[in-house]
Amino acid sequence: MLTHDAALTWMARWDRQQEGYLPDREERFTALIDAVEALGRPDPVVIDLGCGPGSLSARLLDRLPEARVIAVDADPLLIGLGRAAYPQLTFVSADLRTGGWTDLLGLDGPADAAISTTALHWISAADLKGMYGEVASVLRRGGLLLNGDHLDTDDATPALARLEHAVHDRETERRFGANPPEDWRAWWDAVQADPAFAELNEERRTTAGASHNGSESRLLSEHVQALREAGFSEIGTLWQRGNNRLLCAVRG
Repeated sequence: MLTHDAALTWMARWDRQQEGYLPDREERFTALIDAVEALGRPDPVVIDLGCGPGSLSARLLDRLPEARVIAVDADPLLIGLGRAAYPQLTFVSADLRTGGWTDLLGLDGPADAAISTTALHWISAADLKGMYGEVASVLRRGGLLLNGDHLDTDDATPALARLEHAVHDRETERRFGANPPEDWRAWWDAVQADPAFAELNEERRTTAGASHNGSESRLLSEHVQALREAGFSEIGTLWQRGNNRLLCAVRG
């Protein structure tokens, strides 16, 4: 059985391996939560899309303890880890690529914001419009979609895209040098070897949680187009370092 203390240890290890890909991860978290706070509501209703084990949701609640945060993911192992580590969070098991997933959220009114970090690139360009359309259907007018991710621009501005990658790579080198944290694969190998995760690992093998096959919508333009088609109005970048950016869209 996964205890709370063990889950917190695994969460610290998760956060560290994520920082290997995102040396400015905490800065991006801060910018995203700043935007939610700027809505001016002490108790916003927030949906965390592709929440993983809840790193972003937990930080948002630390800043805005009266918020209602609904954390959504398809991976039963990451949800199980998050529930053990952060019992104050509400987790919902749902595949964002499947229509009707918003019916599972238990909302009694429109949400103020939908947030995500390093998750929505797993969704194919073909599925983005439907997913963003579902988000728009439960956001209030003026509500925000905030997506922090590596989003590339080489389809439109290839020279700038190369510079964006160079800026990101140099920041990673400065932060970690020759001693990077363990990578994503090593973290998963370790989790799968821990008996405390045996049941969750077995469940994961038969669900959508195990179906990540690489970055399927890596282009900024793919996300912007899907957001426009889903009914969002103003769309732009609130924060950026290299190709790591915080994309914001306002519900029209």
